[in-house]
Amino acid sequence: MNSILSDRINNMEESATLAMAKTARELKNQGIDIIGLSLGEPDFKTPKHIQEAAKSAIDEGKYFSYPPVAGYQDLREAIAKKLREQNHISEAKAENIVVSTGAKHSIANVFMCLINEGDEVVIFSPYWVSYSEIIKLAGGVPVLIEGNLENNFKATAEQLKAAITDKTKAVIYSSPCNPSGSVFSKEELKAIAEVVKSKEDLVVIADEIYELINFTGQQASIASFPGMFERTITVNGFSKGYAMTGWRVGYICAPLPIAKACEKIQGQFTSGGTGIAQRAALAGLTGDQTPSQEMAAAYLKRRDLVLELLRDIPGIKTHVPEGAFYFFPDVSSFFGKSAGDFKINTAGDFCLYLLNEAHVSLVTGEAFGAPNSVRLSYAASEEELKEALKRIKNALENVK
Repeated sequence: MNSILSDRINNMEESATLAMAKTARELKNQGIDIIGLSLGEPDFKTPKHIQEAAKSAIDEGKYFSYPPVAGYQDLREAIAKKLREQNHISEAKAENIVVSTGAKHSIANVFMCLINEGDEVVIFSPYWVSYSEIIKLAGGVPVLIEGNLENNFKATAEQLKAAITDKTKAVIYSSPCNPSGSVFSKEELKAIAEVVKSKEDLVVIADEIYELINFTGQQASIASFPGMFERTITVNGFSKGYAMTGWRVGYICAPLPIAKACEKIQGQFTSGGTGIAQRAALAGLTGDQTPSQEMAAAYLKRRDLVLELLRDIPGIKTHVPEGAFYFFPDVSSFFGKSAGDFKINTAGDFCLYLLNEAHVSLVTGEAFGAPNSVRLSYAASEEELKEALKRIKNALENVK
């Protein structure tokens, strides 16, 4: 039946994070005690006041009809206000905001609106797995600039400058970064902004979905720099900082022509996001921020715990993540070695070995543009993390 499917779907890679989560679930359903550290899924419940806002919206009965395509006006105004006051994006207005069903949907809208066949998009690598596939689906060509372990996985403005060609249409990065947890400083983003401004009609997509889980005390938004608002699409949402992954609410703040284009394409593909979820998102944005702050503090505590445990495993090399809830250790020292009949040649083999022997699921760095690394999510309880790292250490002692 593959012959009946389009080339675009046959050529598309499956999401590596979702694929590993699916495999882990299947093993769990067989009664195997799997500790899942593969998904970027907060293990906290959605804060109570957000849940209550959704219940109230249902009881009011006003939010069952189709919402406006770009989102409810009061939510868009609240997002714009937040961007002005917290991110210092002074030009942000409600008309620049388009609310979608998650940040992934927002990014897909953007690339479908920006990219013509053959346009190049520079991706700061390592990168979130879906960037490259969405770009290719839109007809674009991903161009990777690579950060490595030695510089905390952060590619530089100089690398960006060298990668830009006549075909370059856009640049995309995440900060805090999925998968590395690295955070671009204000100075680093200023340098990147100067490179972007040097090429006419070049735009940058700034993925800030993890901004509330930032341990540096400084979340810089590139759209706040002089001359950058008209060149920047800021992507954000509620899934990570508010533990609202399943509610599916994300948004962009973009120059008006791009915002209107994204509204247009969303009107044809999905229409507006779920009304009840939008009311919950509004409560998250405008209500008590204490739960989000407590979650971030818990993630920091877990980061320090996992860092200590990883450093106790011979052969594992890691930097110190500054945000999000991931480690991205280099495991290449295990390549070419074996445990019994199982030989580890790649990061994918490393993950498969730990899944089968330690019953811990991780994700290969190959999917994130870094074939020597694996991604480990510490969005799990301290007890699970301790047990998972113990199992990993024990399993790797058998690799010779």
